[in-house]
Amino acid sequence: MIVRWGLDTLPEVLDELGLESPLLVAGPRWDALELPVEPHARWAEVPSHRIDEAAAQANDGDSVLAVGGGSAIDLGKAISAAVDIPLVSVPTTYSGAEWTTFYGIRSPDRIIQGGGGGARPVGIVYDVDLTLELPKDVTAGTALNGLAHCAEALYVKGHNLEGDEQALAGAPLIANALPRVLAEPGDRAAREELLRGAAHAGHALALSGLALAHAIAQALGGRYGIAHGAMNALSLPPALEFNRALVPAEIERFGRAIGGDAVERTRELARLGGFERLRDHLVPKDDLPEVAAAASQRPGNLANPRPATAEEILRLLVSIW
Repeated sequence: MIVRWGLDTLPEVLDELGLESPLLVAGPRWDALELPVEPHARWAEVPSHRIDEAAAQANDGDSVLAVGGGSAIDLGKAISAAVDIPLVSVPTTYSGAEWTTFYGIRSPDRIIQGGGGGARPVGIVYDVDLTLELPKDVTAGTALNGLAHCAEALYVKGHNLEGDEQALAGAPLIANALPRVLAEPGDRAAREELLRGAAHAGHALALSGLALAHAIAQALGGRYGIAHGAMNALSLPPALEFNRALVPAEIERFGRAIGGDAVERTRELARLGGFERLRDHLVPKDDLPEVAAAASQRPGNLANPRPATAEEILRLLVSIW
């Protein structure tokens, strides 16, 4: 993976990869963004489940260039997989999606429509300036999603030394920078620290994988069209509490990295971002058994140190409802 900092490095990244004619995937928020490269076409519906139509546009070029948050990059990955062409990402949030080959597909109203794998991410360009006007809820949610990547990389069944190193590099940066960014959103130095932490977190995700917190967050967000970051913010503390009995050393290690008790510190950061309870996001309590059953079957839960049963996940959901 080629990784560069600064939007002005995008032409050299494409040149180094031998790419000349990307399809730009970017939502309307980026209409006024001046890119230092000329895409051959643009797909502006983000998120989108019209993969075949987007892929037809990509067929006229040699790559996909995704600019935006996790929804834009996941859409770029879906197109990359459909056409079998490389993807270069310019992330504008802290989601970490730019590092992985798998993706979720959502309709424009953010309801999950499926997912898959097989994308070809080959380059990433980070630019702090593209994050400076990120709203508070998106900042906090995507940063806590990144923090969940760090936590779960340490104990997921596929964890490894390199993934651990990335997770332990990213976690303290995120935990230290997020409160400063939320207090002063225009603090460029804090934003850069947060983005560098998220880059490590995404790398850890790619090396290791997802566990219980993400399984719960995906089941909730995909069903109700709620932002994935918000659901990770709420799902991570109870998932850490559940896993404390299974992998206490790893949970303690994560806590040390973020400067406190793992559960309480992540809950504190979630509250700083405005994330308190599931009911605040209009999740019906009567639906929780179905959500729990769906989460129990997701790959993240199956890769947990011990998969949680639907009944155990239901108790976790009730605790944050």
